[in-house]
Amino acid sequence: MTAKPEMDRRSFLKASLAAGGALVVGMNIPLVTRAEERLGIKPPEPAADFQPNAFIKIAKDGKVTVVVGQVEMGQGVLTSLPMIVADELEVDWANVSYESAPADKAFINPQMGMQGTGGSSSVKAFFMPLRKSAAAVREMLVAAAAQQLGAPVGELKAANGEVVHTASSRKVKYGDLLEAAAKITPPAEPKLKDPKDFRYIGKGIKRLDTPDKVIGKAVFGLDVKVPGMLYATILRSPVIGGKVKSVDDAAAKAIKGVTNIVPLGYGVAVVAENYYAARRGRTALKVTWDDGPMATVSSETLYAKFADGANKEKGLEAGKKGDVEAAKTKAAKTVEAVYWAPYLAHTCMEPMNFTADVRADGAEVWGGIQAQMQVQETVAKIAGVPVEKVKVNTTMLGGGFGRRFELDYVVDATNVSKAVGKPVKVVWTREDDVQNDFYRPAAYNKMSAGLDASGNPVFWHHRIATDSIMTRFGWVQPGKVDGSSVEGAADLPYDFPNFQCDWINTNSGVPVGFWRSVGSSHTAFSTECFLDEVAAAAGKDPVAFRLAMLGNHPRHAGVVKLAAEKANWGKPSAGTFQGIAVHESFGSWVAQVAEVSVAKDGQVKVHRVVCAVDCGQVVNPDTVAAQMEGAIVYGLSAALYGEITVKDGKIVQKNFNDYKALRISEMPKVEVYIVPSNEKHGGVGEPGTPPIAPAVVNAIFAATGKRVRSLPIKPADLAAKA
Repeated sequence: MTAKPEMDRRSFLKASLAAGGALVVGMNIPLVTRAEERLGIKPPEPAADFQPNAFIKIAKDGKVTVVVGQVEMGQGVLTSLPMIVADELEVDWANVSYESAPADKAFINPQMGMQGTGGSSSVKAFFMPLRKSAAAVREMLVAAAAQQLGAPVGELKAANGEVVHTASSRKVKYGDLLEAAAKITPPAEPKLKDPKDFRYIGKGIKRLDTPDKVIGKAVFGLDVKVPGMLYATILRSPVIGGKVKSVDDAAAKAIKGVTNIVPLGYGVAVVAENYYAARRGRTALKVTWDDGPMATVSSETLYAKFADGANKEKGLEAGKKGDVEAAKTKAAKTVEAVYWAPYLAHTCMEPMNFTADVRADGAEVWGGIQAQMQVQETVAKIAGVPVEKVKVNTTMLGGGFGRRFELDYVVDATNVSKAVGKPVKVVWTREDDVQNDFYRPAAYNKMSAGLDASGNPVFWHHRIATDSIMTRFGWVQPGKVDGSSVEGAADLPYDFPNFQCDWINTNSGVPVGFWRSVGSSHTAFSTECFLDEVAAAAGKDPVAFRLAMLGNHPRHAGVVKLAAEKANWGKPSAGTFQGIAVHESFGSWVAQVAEVSVAKDGQVKVHRVVCAVDCGQVVNPDTVAAQMEGAIVYGLSAALYGEITVKDGKIVQKNFNDYKALRISEMPKVEVYIVPSNEKHGGVGEPGTPPIAPAVVNAIFAATGKRVRSLPIKPADLAAKA
């Protein structure tokens, strides 16, 4: 995805006003959760008396609703983005709420060029647009107050939802200025607050969405209920890319409650009056499959394909400095290794699901999605209706991690609803979810580095063989380097006088997609573990070795120093050993020190993780800390257990019994330290994941003297010999 210029504020200012000078824009989403249905809870009507732009609504009672175009998948945007508005608008936080936006170009993410939530970009992308929007509204309200009070604008000040005339102490509430403010042209360049006057930005504030989640009021995709809705499950080919050859659906149709059987080519949908009947009907189906070319593929053949690519193909040059080949002949000592990172599933806590109501005159859809406008366009194409006739209702996401950028589950529901002529909710089982994912690409890393006689670095050569996500989407043309595959490796921060990174695009046939931190999830593992190997070969301390080569990268060095200091580097707790790793991704720098013990049977326990993060200016430090903690859990689960394997074209893993996640009892103590900064915003949803695996692996070496070069970590390889 190429970066786009910051969106023009005028592109989302609304010009039309309803009678009486108040713009009334509402969004009626017929969603009822189980708790709401049981308790008789009715969602409050959103503030809509005055909506001067796409992001802000103000009611006559002074309540402010921030319309959030980004989706909430646990990362806190429904709090962080309203905080920005509240600060610049000068309103009491107690009077601020949120509303999810529809699919609309007004909410295009300027860093992605589409209305999408991902790449840890929400705050980075919308900090200034939201500040400018709120400042413009504030100035409109102040101008309206000047008219009402008969006082110069320069003598007025906005504070706590009021405009105050400082000389006379007269004041007027925002709610009493709405009609007059609606007649004022929004200023093109509103004056922004001085950051030293921020009331909310930079402060820890409790999340607005938490209470609704606690009482079960929050609406997730699985909570959606639409009048007349049917349920569907889909039987898919067990072989990657397989197609339906023939269907015997007699037994399925005989199941009570089953209403329709819908062939989809890639699978067969069973539609029923309830989910239980749909599941029973799916079990009763008899389908003959055309397995296709992937039926002969296994993990072993895939590994060989990647290895052949890295060892035999020239590849594309992703980064270069100096002359590596010449330097190889002069090195006094050469270190070589191969690092392997496997395919990984997303395993969002809420499996994929989507609800669609396709009609002749339009369509309405509901679900957890990461790209509203792409969903709208996809539904419109399948339904055969104009895009503007598709209404997209975005629910909370029970985990995204890049998985809900994909549209397969949207396509499911839309196709089935169109076929049966009724609203349909498609629900995936956990097994469906694990075995039909767009996986984190596997990566084969051929590494070599050289040192001179004094242990100083001479060269670094990294060859990466992996699938390309961006090529699959058409965002990178064949023959060009997919930057997401080599990020963190092609721009290695360490000062090797001779450096080269090559990329070999290996089309494995396994479907791949964005996974939390994308390419950095595997490049940090290979680069930071191999750097530790080079440090050991040089006879130098891992922290000192890093710092000596980070002179041109002060923010890398800053988090390394902070993490090492807070972890008391070199003096771990009794019985534990330390490892460190640092990585920059999505505009943020993160270093982590892991304290680890390894039992005689090879079982690894991570006791403590010290995390230092430099993400530039912080909106909500509580969110930063929570995202680092969550990213560490996610990355640690992958490091200890995560591996998707293939046999005869079929995904072997099915559920959490064989694709494990970290248990509560395994959770280490996590300490997060944020570097104070006024630099531009970095992301926080993803950058905490890349360093955890190499930090743990490096600690394992300190504990056992054994190198882990293939994930997940296997206790059998670490067990003490009898």
